[in-house]
Amino acid sequence: QVQLMESGGGSVQAGGSLRLSCTASGYTYSTVCMAWFRQAPGKEREAIACIFSGDGSTHYYGSVKGRFTISQDNAKKTLYLQMNSLTPEDSAMYYCAAEPRSWCSGSWREEVEYRFWGRGTQVTVSS
Repeated sequence: QVQLMESGGGSVQAGGSLRLSCTASGYTYSTVCMAWFRQAPGKEREAIACIFSGDGSTHYYGSVKGRFTISQDNAKKTLYLQMNSLTPEDSAMYYCAAEPRSWCSGSWREEVEYRFWGRGTQVTVSS
């Protein structure tokens, strides 16, 4: 049973930084596409970044480009999201997701692409 657990969320002032972690357990797949999603109150959940474990290639979407960095430690089976220059618009519940596969497809932003999800960690940015 694959399990994902996020950590690192919290409250920070605008302009600050946070680093989220997502630790995976229970799988032995050789390669996996992992992603970060977020959901703000009253909004749909949206994908913001993904990384392919095989070669470390990454994709970003939207306002996080240039501010957030997704990375991984394959030995620790841990996914990270370094978030800099945070704004109140970044306040949301952040989720990690994973799907064993040979690449991160062009549909990486679709929730249905991922079978495994964490429960989320809350990020609150105050102005």
